Amino acid sequence: MLSPFYHQCEKNKITFTREQGSNFAKLIADDYNPLHDADAKRFCVPGDLLFSLVLQRYGISQKMHFTFSGMVNEHVALDFPEVADEFDITDGDKVYLSVKRSGESTDCPALIQSLTKNYVEFSGTTFPHVIIPIMCDQNVMINPSRPMVIYESMSIDLQRLDITSPELEFADPVFELNGKRGKIILRFNILEQNEVVGTGVKNMLVSGIRDYCQETVDDLINFYNQRKTDLKPE
Repeated sequence: MLSPFYHQCEKNKITFTREQGSNFAKLIADDYNPLHDADAKRFCVPGDLLFSLVLQRYGISQKMHFTFSGMVNEHVALDFPEVADEFDITDGDKVYLSVKRSGESTDCPALIQSLTKNYVEFSGTTFPHVIIPIMCDQNVMINPSRPMVIYESMSIDLQRLDITSPELEFADPVFELNGKRGKIILRFNILEQNEVVGTGVKNMLVSGIRDYCQETVDDLINFYNQRKTDLKPE
């Protein structure tokens, strides 16, 4: 599932081309954030690709927390260390992702693939379907000319690991406004055959917030949907 979207240049070193990051965003995550365009001035690899690689390499633990602290571009070579309860994924002295794990763990390939696929697809639906409405509730919107939405952190808490095909559903999205900046908190439930078997939360930071304008929002959504049509890889 992930092999087309990264290069293993040494045993523990992974790099990405712009095309690999962009293709993962659009083909797997259905994410058309301009930061992930191959020709973006401030290109960065999707955080969900890093999350997916951690699950592929280290397996799934009942409790997992991921903190994103840097934007990975095509010049970064990430060092994935040996498995531990806490570890950093780095390039030299720069930390790009910190991971904490606890509880029981599993390396079940079917569960790893299912959770990865369903989380990434779920995560990719946040814009515009969730982000715009919760910001609208506070009469604000993202900057249409520079929609900066950055992955800050995410966590998963599973009650048990004897599951095979977990599905995700939104629980209680929240938007915290602080001047021209804000924080989006997307809580979700993890279900197995309609039974809640875990919870999670995804936190994103937003900058350049503007006063809400319905006409501008409509134009932004139309522009985003047109991007999906024009930029979808073959």
